[in-house]
Amino acid sequence: MNKSRLEAFSDGVLAVIITIMVLEMKPPHGSSVQALRPVVPLFLSYTLSFVYIAIYWNNHHHLLHATQRVNGVTLWANLHLLFWLSMVPFTTAWMDENHFQAWPLAVYGMVLLMAGVAYFILTQCLLRLHGPDSTLAASIGSDRKGKVSVLGYAVAIPLAFIKPWIAGAFYVLVAVMWLIPDRRIEKNIAH
Repeated sequence: MNKSRLEAFSDGVLAVIITIMVLEMKPPHGSSVQALRPVVPLFLSYTLSFVYIAIYWNNHHHLLHATQRVNGVTLWANLHLLFWLSMVPFTTAWMDENHFQAWPLAVYGMVLLMAGVAYFILTQCLLRLHGPDSTLAASIGSDRKGKVSVLGYAVAIPLAFIKPWIAGAFYVLVAVMWLIPDRRIEKNIAH
C-alpha cells in the first residue's frame, strides 16, 4: 500500500489538533500587562502541548520518509497514535483550567504516555513490515529516546500527586530532549 494517504491524513489531523488548542486561547480582558497574568497558565500549557504535537509531527514525518510502504496494521497503529494525540487539546485545557493541579497533570501525563506507547507500536509495525535489514531499521536503532520518554512519563504521573511541579518539569525535560535533533533517519536515507 502507498504511504501518501496515511501521511496526508496524519498531517491533517495534527493540524486540526493545533487549531483546536489555539482556539481555546481567549484574549485577556484589559489592555495592561497585568491583564496577561490570568492567561499565563493557558499560555504555558498551550506552548508545552504545541511543542509535543510539533515533535510528533516532525518524528512522524521522518519515520514515514524512511518507510517504503504501509499495510492495514500500520494504518490502525497510526490511528491509535492519532487518537492519543487528539486527546492533547482536552487535557491541555483541563490542566490550564485547574492551574496544573494533580489529576489534570496526571491525566496529561497519561495521554503523553499512551501517545509514546502508540508511537512505539507504530514504529514496531513498520519495522516488521520492512524487515531488520531496512533503512528504517538502521535509522531507528535501539530507540533510546523513545524508551526514556515513556519512562519519564511513567515516573511523572504519580509525581503529579506528590509534587505537581516536578511532574511538570519531567514533561518539559522530555520535550527538551526531543528538541535536540536526531539525524539518524536523515543520515541513513542520504546513504
